Amino acid sequence: MPEYLKKFAEPFGYLDFARFGPVSEPVRRVLLREADRLHRHGWDALESLDADTAAAARTAGGLLGCAPHEIAFVGSTSHGLFAAAHAVGAGARAAGARAAAGAGVVGGTASGGTADGAAPDGTVLVARNDFPGAVYPWLRAAGNGGLAVRQLDGPVTADLVRDHLDDRVRAVAVCAVDAATGYRAPLAAIKELIGPDRILVVDAVQALGAVEFAADAADVLAAGGQKWLRAGWGAAVLMVRDRIADRIGPGLSGWSGVVDPIDAPAHPCPPRPGAVAHTLTNPDGPAVAALGAALALVREEGAARIEARIGEVLGGLLAAARAAGAETGGGPTADAPYGSYRGTGDPAADGSGIARLRLPGADPAAVHRALTAAGLATTRRAGWIRLSPHASTDPGTAELLGETLAHVRRGARTA
Repeated sequence: MPEYLKKFAEPFGYLDFARFGPVSEPVRRVLLREADRLHRHGWDALESLDADTAAAARTAGGLLGCAPHEIAFVGSTSHGLFAAAHAVGAGARAAGARAAAGAGVVGGTASGGTADGAAPDGTVLVARNDFPGAVYPWLRAAGNGGLAVRQLDGPVTADLVRDHLDDRVRAVAVCAVDAATGYRAPLAAIKELIGPDRILVVDAVQALGAVEFAADAADVLAAGGQKWLRAGWGAAVLMVRDRIADRIGPGLSGWSGVVDPIDAPAHPCPPRPGAVAHTLTNPDGPAVAALGAALALVREEGAARIEARIGEVLGGLLAAARAAGAETGGGPTADAPYGSYRGTGDPAADGSGIARLRLPGADPAAVHRALTAAGLATTRRAGWIRLSPHASTDPGTAELLGETLAHVRRGARTA
């Protein structure tokens, strides 16, 4: 791991990778190379960018356990989730139209089905308190004729999904890791529960590059590169597995997602095979090349090793916080150290790279200001301070965190 750690240079005290991850040296070099290529070359630069995109798809496929054609690149996690929400809705509408046609219904709907163009007869389960970027794609799709949204309360466990599972549920949408609490969802258990006939859509932006998770359980997955992957903005992985290709449609597909769009005698053209069918246009080539470099770095070092190191650093931070009198949530414990994750669905056991703290008797805003003044970059969320270090975080940051919290607590007692 020493060679891996040399590739990073974030400032001391930076504990906010769940918000943005300063890029690695390989990513920096790729971005400079691509900027120079675009500066010095014309259309021939596109061939190199296409080769970089193909290489990035192979690397992403290796990490996620899928074929390269099951990978496409879009502009952000939100873009990928909007594509997923509309694709699932389009597939449900098509299924309803086929059912109506089979029942001999013309211009209306059969019981349990829909005519072409009508709203699909189905529901998607979405966690109410997930990051809004994972909720709004489904709400907006529902408003545009997509699946009805049934919102769930609490951490998404298999038991919670089971309580809401019925014949109307076509899909379940979940964050692999909750951005506020760090809870890691039991994806494998959820997929086993809902079965192959329902679609599991996963927002993996807070997981990919930080922790191991059951990517093979996801039917559709989206993850941007700007956080734990440390690739900067502009590109996200969109994985769409072949096993559900016949149950979704090109809801947000643009010209890049169809066959022969330039010379077609008429539109719309048939969708291209694979995940690219769900793209609007060609991706940002330099951003994809940077994302490819970041994915390659994770694959080279190993997700398990990166996760274990993050767990060590986060464990030290939380120990220092508790010694200073703080309450903490998330992170590794003696009973569930990082590297031993089994997807139990227990919010107390299944942690990630995210944890949080609060100081009894102290104003959270004042605590956050004090941490910032001390040079500690964190995020304040709903009365808690979120900590999200990476493998490259200096372990000495824990001492500064403890000292700062102790100072704030002493001030709160005397106020």
